[in-house]
Amino acid sequence: MAANRVAGRPSLVRPGHGVIPEWAPGTGTRHAVPMRELRRPLVMAGLLAVAANLRTTISSVGPVLDEVRHDLHLGSGTAPVLISLPLVAFAVVAPVAPVLGRRLGLELTLALSLVGLAIGAVVRSVPGPGLLWVGTALLGVTIAVLNVVLPALVKRDFPDRIGPVTGAYSATQAAFSALAAGLAVPLARASGLGWRLSLGIWAVLALIGLLIFAPQLRRHSLPVDEDEVAPALGSDRGAERAQVWRSPLAWQVTLFMGLQSINYFALITWLPTIERDAGISAGAAGVHQVLFNLVAIGGSIGCSLLIPRLRDQRLLAVLGSLLFVVGVGGVAIAPRAAWLWDCFSGVAGGMTIVLALSFIGLRTRHHHDAAALSGMAQSMGYLLAAIGPVAVGLVHGATGSWTPPLLLLVAVNGALVAVALLAGRDRVITA
Repeated sequence: MAANRVAGRPSLVRPGHGVIPEWAPGTGTRHAVPMRELRRPLVMAGLLAVAANLRTTISSVGPVLDEVRHDLHLGSGTAPVLISLPLVAFAVVAPVAPVLGRRLGLELTLALSLVGLAIGAVVRSVPGPGLLWVGTALLGVTIAVLNVVLPALVKRDFPDRIGPVTGAYSATQAAFSALAAGLAVPLARASGLGWRLSLGIWAVLALIGLLIFAPQLRRHSLPVDEDEVAPALGSDRGAERAQVWRSPLAWQVTLFMGLQSINYFALITWLPTIERDAGISAGAAGVHQVLFNLVAIGGSIGCSLLIPRLRDQRLLAVLGSLLFVVGVGGVAIAPRAAWLWDCFSGVAGGMTIVLALSFIGLRTRHHHDAAALSGMAQSMGYLLAAIGPVAVGLVHGATGSWTPPLLLLVAVNGALVAVALLAGRDRVITA
């Protein structure tokens, strides 16, 4: 074995196997040398294969939600729990994911999560009392772990390219989300299995992702630092957590994350049903979902390019929020032109999620504060997001019309505009 050094500390390198992280005396953390260039294409392929699985099992539900409701006799308030349950799991399970990452290593944690994702997709789609809910809960748990651990892999293996690599896996996530939404109805019609095939087939993608990612299991290495396992709820430093929870600016960032999430998840849940009730065919509504997700990629990329060019982010945040107002209000007024309004909402969704995640770094001075703010914003944000689909379903069930729940979302977007003016200011959290 050859010796190498990181920040003055020895680290053992085994030829052909990258770096073996070594405990740094007195720090409780591990340090590692960045991987060799020859390994990067392999690691990048595995990373993107994991990212492809982050949203498919969620975005595939909306286009066939009517079929699920009718087949299982679900009420309008119960059906959207299929979307909301994973979001609650995101918020609840996220604190556990860093522990798994530290104890099992990033690679094994991601691999086991992909296995759990495949199992959850199958369990959700097979007949049996309660299996739909058991499978959905398992999907939420495994996706929560993937959400938390994947950024740690980026930070550890691509420390000099965090922005571009994060953009690449975000775009991959959005592209496969669009694919799942677009294929949902055709797959449901392809056989007698109906919606069960449409939801269960994504277990195959999880297994393909595991196959592509499998070579990295030989590394089985631990993260560089405990905070890098997951900025979302990963810090053990109570002082930073307490500081952000007392900060008005932190609450503004958290509300921005939560309110934009309410819009996104409510729309991917109910837009296909709203359009079908307006006389648009199921196939066309599925295509509109694809369009919604594809234009979101453009919104994300465009916003990412503009953020460093502006003194603060108020203009971008307000613009994204207003685009949501136009998109949701347009569906309420002229649902037959839903494809146009879906484009407005898609761009808004792409812009606002990039801003919400960027605020975590932009509004903090160092990574410990960022870890604490990320934990607060993402946990509370996902809890708020879980309310959106259920609230829209309940209001529709009570009124028999889609106009009241859509107007409710417009009001949410009005609040988002106000929060955008505050969260978008060039400020940082102070003690």
